[in-house]
Amino acid sequence: MLTLERLVLSQDDFLLTADWSVAAGEKVALIGPSGAGKSTLLMALAGFLPPAQGRILWHGADLAGVAPGDRPLTILFQDQNLFPHLSLAQNLGLGLSPTLRLTPDQAAQIDATLAQVGLAGMGGRKPGQLSGGQQGRAALARALLRARPLLLLDEPFAALGPALKAEMLDLVDEVAQATGAAVLMVTHDPSDAKRFADKTLLVADGVAHPPVPTVDLFANPPQALRDYLG
Repeated sequence: MLTLERLVLSQDDFLLTADWSVAAGEKVALIGPSGAGKSTLLMALAGFLPPAQGRILWHGADLAGVAPGDRPLTILFQDQNLFPHLSLAQNLGLGLSPTLRLTPDQAAQIDATLAQVGLAGMGGRKPGQLSGGQQGRAALARALLRARPLLLLDEPFAALGPALKAEMLDLVDEVAQATGAAVLMVTHDPSDAKRFADKTLLVADGVAHPPVPTVDLFANPPQALRDYLG
């Protein structure tokens, strides 16, 4: 379980508070105005921003002082986290070994994972040779390969068209089910939350509110969400 215990994040004149938990396997969308702190919250969870106050706990253990690479999570940004100078197989291999000294079994595991996300035979390609949808699949393949219990998505499919984005969200669901991961997904699109997330939390006015069932939130939105949706 991920628990934010009286968490306070501060940057210059920006302040965000959060005090809630997400259970293993839950799928949660984060929605709210631009600049409200959705991405900032994910950066703190990933270890790139230390809390000003409070704690981030994973199964009761404080993650303070745990390096980003050692945290029990994978995070995907809008650029898909793919290194352009490396092949697709090498990009995935980084999820298994930072030195890319892979065993034959690990290389076979990469090939099998690529096939699982519909990229069979593409391990030798560079990210620039892939379409946007293929890059999204590659990023999710690495998440599947790493099999960390927490997956953070910072709008990695925002540049995709509606049909392809829906396909990617379905693939995220498959990855989450295969790994048992809890998923926190930043989105600006209510339809993404409704399609994917069991629960949705509103980030607005300096507060990351506790997650509530997605259906309930949009059926009876608080004023801050009504203002955002227009």
